[in-house]
Amino acid sequence: MRNQWRLLLQRCKPVPQLQFKVQSSTTLPLSRNLSLFPPHPPTHFQNPNFPRLFSSSSHLVSEQTKLSDPSLITSTLIELYSDPIKSNEDVILELKSKTDLSIDDRIIEFFKNRGSEASAARMFFDWIMSKEGENLSSNSCNRLLGMLGANGLVKEFWDLVEIMKKKGYGVKKGASVRAMAKFQQEGLEGDVKKLNDLFASGSVDVSVEKISSRVCKVIRQAPWGDDVETKLQEMGVVYSGDLVKSVLENLGTTEPNKALIFFRWIEESGLYKHDGMTYNAIAREMGREEYMDKFWRLIDEMRTAGCEMEKGTYIIVLNRVVRKKMLKDAVDLYEFAMGGNTKPSLQDCPFLLKKIATNDKLNMDLFSKVLRVYKEGGNTFTNAALDDVLKSLTSVGRLKECNKILRAMEEVGFFPNEYLQSKIGFQLSKNSKTKEASEFLDFVEVSETIPSYKTFGSLIEGYCRSGHLDKACDCFQKLIKNGGSSYAGYPLETLTSAYCSKQRAIKAYKLLSEVVIEKEVKPWHTTYKLLISKLLDQGLFKEATNLFAPMKSHGYPPYLDPFIKYVSKSGTTDETVMFLKAMTNKKVPSTDVYMWVFKAYFEAGRHNQAQDFLSKCPRFIRNHVDVLTLFSSMKHAKDTAASAPVAA
Repeated sequence: MRNQWRLLLQRCKPVPQLQFKVQSSTTLPLSRNLSLFPPHPPTHFQNPNFPRLFSSSSHLVSEQTKLSDPSLITSTLIELYSDPIKSNEDVILELKSKTDLSIDDRIIEFFKNRGSEASAARMFFDWIMSKEGENLSSNSCNRLLGMLGANGLVKEFWDLVEIMKKKGYGVKKGASVRAMAKFQQEGLEGDVKKLNDLFASGSVDVSVEKISSRVCKVIRQAPWGDDVETKLQEMGVVYSGDLVKSVLENLGTTEPNKALIFFRWIEESGLYKHDGMTYNAIAREMGREEYMDKFWRLIDEMRTAGCEMEKGTYIIVLNRVVRKKMLKDAVDLYEFAMGGNTKPSLQDCPFLLKKIATNDKLNMDLFSKVLRVYKEGGNTFTNAALDDVLKSLTSVGRLKECNKILRAMEEVGFFPNEYLQSKIGFQLSKNSKTKEASEFLDFVEVSETIPSYKTFGSLIEGYCRSGHLDKACDCFQKLIKNGGSSYAGYPLETLTSAYCSKQRAIKAYKLLSEVVIEKEVKPWHTTYKLLISKLLDQGLFKEATNLFAPMKSHGYPPYLDPFIKYVSKSGTTDETVMFLKAMTNKKVPSTDVYMWVFKAYFEAGRHNQAQDFLSKCPRFIRNHVDVLTLFSSMKHAKDTAASAPVAA
């Protein structure tokens, strides 16, 4: 490999290098006999393909591989232009033979920072113009122009300038400066003046804009007719995609109709065959409220012509029609774009759904169409997106429409998760949307085998907050009926609390007793404690006492505080005896419980009731040392208080 490099460098004869800049910092040399490599080869040439290309076994790399790999294309050109045995003509002929080798910016870039000789430059220019002359970009033309001017190829230079004028390309400053230096060096005064005139004419850098401005000026000066068309023809402009696009954009801001007429005329006149760039340019101008009929005809033509709507066009027009609340057009545009190769953003679906949901009138046909198009595009709707739509409904006070939304989503195979079910149920019942809440529950029951217990719990909580306790109770019964007995703890406590807050503890007692006995529901311990306290507050001692039995069956310890407080302050001794019998599974409670009751009586100042209760206690309690000591101390305290002198 090293020997091949050394041999190549020794055989290449260096010639004076003439470098020139293509724009601000690029050079475009062309040479065959010039050494293309510095003493130490640049890093970007050190690739795995290099040894094969410069070895005797280069045939191992197939021609097809060379023509498809950009790095191999560049290496192929290096090989061709570095072979001192081949003449310029041989190199160009070999390039011509490679019909699949594209002439693009990568190939032109290859010639940066290289020397050039006039004969090779002329051949290279002739070859490019014969192969890709019609399709060269403005940058490519300017690079070629710089190469021609720097090599003193005056005729070719001015020929290319004329071609560029017709294409609407301007002469960039870098190419012009390099040509000027060569013309002055060669004493070409006429060409120096001509180049200065080119500068003065304003053709530098902005020719597309300037030609576009001149074309638009002709179109704007008079109503469209034969005179305008004749003037445009006489201008001799060769239209490029950039130029047509510029004209359409300039006209579209003030005279969209003339932009459309120009669009039609230029193709009918054979001056330009429209492509994706120009179709999109006119579509953007027609995508306005007053021109939507024309817009739809244009994009149908665009699709028929095999052109795609650009994403930028879609976004611009979509935002316009949404801003004007033209939701049908917005949905149709979304459908059109989803049918193309460049799909809209995934966020566009929920965006449109929210706009439809918050419009003056909810159009379910449009809503369903967006969902269908979205699904047919292979997408899956998310719970987060549905949540956003529901928030939009709520923001405009239209939450009662949520059942329509849910049914439309069910049709495309989407069903809300447990969290959203709970949220929807709570919002409907809390806001007194009783009819819609019932419909929502029916929807959930039909769609799911067993609705989430959290959904029932949220509905019940919402009903309780809005004061619809009968609805909450009905919903609770549905939960039990649907096999949700094991999940009834929270809803039952919610209902119990709501009934008690309305001074309807007896209703809560009946409900709890019913579901415990008949449905085998296990209430929470806190539910028992809450209900006992509220029953005693309302003087329902017997009902409160009856709750000891199910509490014990569910393994909960007895709740004594409210009972002892009740009997010590206002209850009878018979009620005390009843409560103590009910609270234990044994024959009698422990001594500690009796002591607790006695102390409560004394603290409440009901000594006679304490004495009466003592007489009804079992003998072992009456004779217990702690009980006797307590009563003795209470009697002594009472006697001391009675004998104390009354203050004057």
